[in-house]
Amino acid sequence: MTVQGAVLRALRKPRGSARQGFGTTSRRDNWVVFPVVQALVFTLCAGYLTFSGIFWEPILPTGYRWDGYLSPLFSPLIVWKDMPTWLSPGLLILWIPIGFRATCYYYRKAYYRFYFADPPGCAVGEPTMHRRFALENALPFVLQNLHRYLLYLAFIPLTFLWLDIIPAFIAPAGEAGVTDPGLRIGIGGLLFLVNVTLLTGYSLSCHSLRHLVGGRIDCFSCTRARRVRYTLWQRLTDLNRSHMWWAWASLITVTLADIYVRLLVLGVITDQAIHFNL
Repeated sequence: MTVQGAVLRALRKPRGSARQGFGTTSRRDNWVVFPVVQALVFTLCAGYLTFSGIFWEPILPTGYRWDGYLSPLFSPLIVWKDMPTWLSPGLLILWIPIGFRATCYYYRKAYYRFYFADPPGCAVGEPTMHRRFALENALPFVLQNLHRYLLYLAFIPLTFLWLDIIPAFIAPAGEAGVTDPGLRIGIGGLLFLVNVTLLTGYSLSCHSLRHLVGGRIDCFSCTRARRVRYTLWQRLTDLNRSHMWWAWASLITVTLADIYVRLLVLGVITDQAIHFNL
């Protein structure tokens, strides 16, 4: 066998037990529904978030803050004097959560299925062109290996999102007849709280974080420190079992939170809230 033939054979994806041919399968369930729904939700949310966070302000500068509510796409807010009008503040921070989600182990499985049909489903045949598999061995998909490092960076905007909860529940003076700042429990604040909670669950349930806490240990009970790590690993494992749901729920709520702030800024809706004087 020639060297070239050996290389091609090494890159050839194992056939496994699935029937060959795109979409060919012995499954009797309606397997195509789930990836189609995922594709629609992911495309709509990702497309909107990319436009809102990167292109909206340079094209149509309407604003992304309203009376203590800051869109999660712009947190932490980085602006300076004489900032170019073509540069959206969201672009300066969004590369972290976008990179974190794009390289996420679960999202990779999802969008490999509904965008690349690789495979389109469990025990479902792929296109014959996929037999030579080099997806994550070449650019740009080899950059998926950056996921663990993007995980560490993801906690930076997540921390600021928790800090944004404070002004979200404080009514600025002058709002709704309030003469002094007071406590405000509004739809926006509750939406922000739900969103940051789901984002935290998504980050803590990450496969890489679970490995960071409990990986490379041969004996969990040998020392006190390892027993502590084992306990943390168990808690993260519990979260990890629902990583898929954390991923989709947090993607939807961050989209809704940004839409909510945008609608407030445009005057399309008003924030319904209960106010308390301090």
